[in-house]
This record gives sequence, structure tokens and C-alpha cells, in this order.
Amino acid sequence: MQGATHDAATLAFDAADAIAWLDAADGATLDLLPYGVIRMDRHGMVTHYNRTESLAAGLSPERVMGRHFFTTVAPCANNALVAFRFNAEPSLDATIDYVFTLRLRPTPVRLRMLRVPEGRHAYLLVHRL
Repeated sequence: MQGATHDAATLAFDAADAIAWLDAADGATLDLLPYGVIRMDRHGMVTHYNRTESLAAGLSPERVMGRHFFTTVAPCANNALVAFRFNAEPSLDATIDYVFTLRLRPTPVRLRMLRVPEGRHAYLLVHRL
């Protein structure tokens, strides 16, 4: 990743240049990050589901790849606070505290929603609290 200022061990969850770094990273590099990374296309279809998120959520990448994140993978996030905001704002870098209700087990998380108008990808970063 030419010009990257971080490696997978040093990219902080709240890094200011996260979206550029994430866009330049390949899937193997995203898998090394210590927090969840869900890479989506502009329509919310999952294009990468990193290892950290897979292990924490108990969902294999094969099960979620190519599926709509908010309606199929995590319908608990298909609401105004997360999905609507994620889809409505063409430029977004917002962090919120949230509770995933995965398999009826409440899981407190910090979500970072990232997208830029000209970007090919959008990201949801997941830090479990």
C-alpha cells in the first residue's frame, strides 16, 4: 500500500486517515486489524468481512459476502440510527455507541461509519466494548 502511514497493527479505530488506508488495503491486511471491518459497496452489499468481525459475531465470511449488510446480515442495525444515516449521508465519518442484538445476545459496540461521495466502498468499523 504505497503511501500508507499505518500498518494493520497501528491503524487506530479512530484514525483520521482511516478511509484512505482501508481503501488501499487488501483483504488479508483487513483481516489483521484488531477490530471488525465490514467493507461494503455503495449499495450496502458486503465485499469483505474481516476475520476479527467474523470470529466475534460467529458468522463466516462466506455466509455474509455478497449479502446486504443491513437487511440480511445485521437486521438489528437496519434502523434510523445506523442504516438510514449510513445510506443517507454521502460523506460520513461518524462514531456512535450501539448495541448489536446478535442471536438475542446484546453486544455493546462502538460503530464507526465511513463513506465519501466519490468512494467505491463504504465501511462499518466495529469495536466491541
